[in-house]
Amino acid sequence: MTPTEPDPQASQPERQSRFLKYTHHFEELVLCLLLSSMILLACLQILLRSVFSSGLVWADPLLRYLVLWSGLLGAVLATSRGEHIAIDLAEHIVPLKLQPLVKVLCNLFCAVTSGFLTWAAFLFIQSEIEYGSPSLFGLPSWYLNVIFPLAFGLICLRYTLLFCSSVAALFRPGKVSNLSKADQPRL
Repeated sequence: MTPTEPDPQASQPERQSRFLKYTHHFEELVLCLLLSSMILLACLQILLRSVFSSGLVWADPLLRYLVLWSGLLGAVLATSRGEHIAIDLAEHIVPLKLQPLVKVLCNLFCAVTSGFLTWAAFLFIQSEIEYGSPSLFGLPSWYLNVIFPLAFGLICLRYTLLFCSSVAALFRPGKVSNLSKADQPRL
């Protein structure tokens, strides 16, 4: 068996972990490409305006969409690393024994909230498909806004997985863990 072949003996959690790792690397790659193209396009636009007193008509709207996509993909990546915005006040107030329960409730709240945001984003995209007008390069506007349900859906998936792992941690015998950011699995 070569290193590139899947291990037939690998357990389901190992395969899921490997899949999540590859997904994480893909997200990083896409984000790096978006940021690089955004920087290059902005520099080109500045150069064209400074030297030739003109610029690319489509560059500024494209940069706005690149910022939108980068921001939302950055939120997905931050969620997968456990570095998303969090209120850690509970870690300082709640007793150590109750912290795993608080973590479960926080992950559940985040999963439900991002689920509602995903649903609202789907409704927005449906509206754009039905009533939207052409956007940049003549593309339908929903093409460029599809990042909303995609990003919120991925965030919902990540928090749902964190919720499941924190619930499972509650029922591990003899283990009391507060599942701090360092203890959370990288999703």
